[in-house]
Amino acid sequence: MAEWLGRALQKLLQQFESARDLNRPVRIFDPGRSYHFVMKYSNYVGIVAAVVLVAACFSPWAYYPDINKTFTGFFSEQNRYGKPGLLLSIFSAIAIVLFMIPKIWAKRANLIIAALSVAFSARNFMVFSACYRGICPEKKTGLYLMIISAIIILVASFFPDVKLNKAGKNTSK
Repeated sequence: MAEWLGRALQKLLQQFESARDLNRPVRIFDPGRSYHFVMKYSNYVGIVAAVVLVAACFSPWAYYPDINKTFTGFFSEQNRYGKPGLLLSIFSAIAIVLFMIPKIWAKRANLIIAALSVAFSARNFMVFSACYRGICPEKKTGLYLMIISAIIILVASFFPDVKLNKAGKNTSK
C-alpha cells in the first residue's frame, strides 16, 4: 500500500516530459552581450558627462533671496564658497583625457578621479543648498546637473572598453 501511495503522489508523466528539455541550452541572460554593449559606449558617455559637468559649473546653482543673487560654480558673494567649478573643470578635463587613453592604468586612474568628482560634487551640493539664518536658497538646475553628471562619469568609469588578450594583459602597448 505504501509503495502504491508513493508512486501515486509522483507525477511520472510530467517528470518524463521535462526530461526532454534537459539537452536544450537555456539562455535567459547572456552577460557577455549586455556588458559588451555597455562597455562599447561607456567612454563616449563619460566624455559627454564630463563636458556636461563643465557646462553645469557655469550655469546657476542656487538663488539666495536675502541678497538677491544667483551663485554659480565660479561666483559666490565675496567669494565665500570659493570657486568649486574650477576644480570640477580640472577633474573633468583629466577624466576626458583618461577616457581617451586605451590603457589599464588610465582606466584605474579614472576611477579615482571620478570618485573625487562625486565626493566634491556632493560637498558642493550640500554647501550651496544649505539653509542659514532661517533662509533657504532656491536650488537651480546647475546644481542637479553637477551631481548627476559626476555620478554618470563614475558609472562610465566602471565599464571601460579595453581590449585584453588571453593572458589578461592589455593588447595596446
